[in-house]
Amino acid sequence: MEHSVKRLCELLDVTRSGYYAWHPEEPGVRELENQVLLEQIRIEYKRSRQTYGSPRIRASLLRKGFACGRHRVARLMHKSGLSPQKRHRWHPMTTRRWPGAIPAPNRLNQDFSATTANAKWVSDFTYIDTAEGWLYLAIILDLFSRKVVGWAMAEQMSSALVETALDMALQTRQPKTALLHHSDQGSQYTSDVYRSKLMDANIQLSMSRVGNCYDDGGAVTS
Repeated sequence: MEHSVKRLCELLDVTRSGYYAWHPEEPGVRELENQVLLEQIRIEYKRSRQTYGSPRIRASLLRKGFACGRHRVARLMHKSGLSPQKRHRWHPMTTRRWPGAIPAPNRLNQDFSATTANAKWVSDFTYIDTAEGWLYLAIILDLFSRKVVGWAMAEQMSSALVETALDMALQTRQPKTALLHHSDQGSQYTSDVYRSKLMDANIQLSMSRVGNCYDDGGAVTS
């Protein structure tokens, strides 16, 4: 036998508002949609390392096929305490010179021209900011063709990174004539292993002067 809410409240001497506050209600369709959407918002927020606000998170969700309004995403983020954190403008230091390391002379001397292939190679490496963290990229550029002849990527900055790039360049080009290899004075390039690889391949070593970005930067980026 069923009884009305009004009758039950009279028998139990409670108010109807009190009854509805106590009685668990099944979530509606909108609430269920918000729960699914909030879970996706949390995923994108985590992937951005807590740096994305509602506009960028909404753009990511739209690309994935989730229909959502800007205000809706902002409201769900605010309700859940998800706010973008300010990122410190920290960048890795790619050039670290070992104390006591003896650099090679600057034989390139900012002469970035080359009349033949495999005459002058310029090597450098940089870093890329990704959602998973910093990614390091080492390249070797042939100044004659301005083509990358060797490259390597890794999650950590180490001597193995530039060594792998050099191995690729030697394997793909197999230089037979006199070749000049130019780099900065970073510890990766002044290491005994890297220098030995160059000597074994009869490659002459050249290094930039300290604090002079024009000695090799123009060659790699131009």
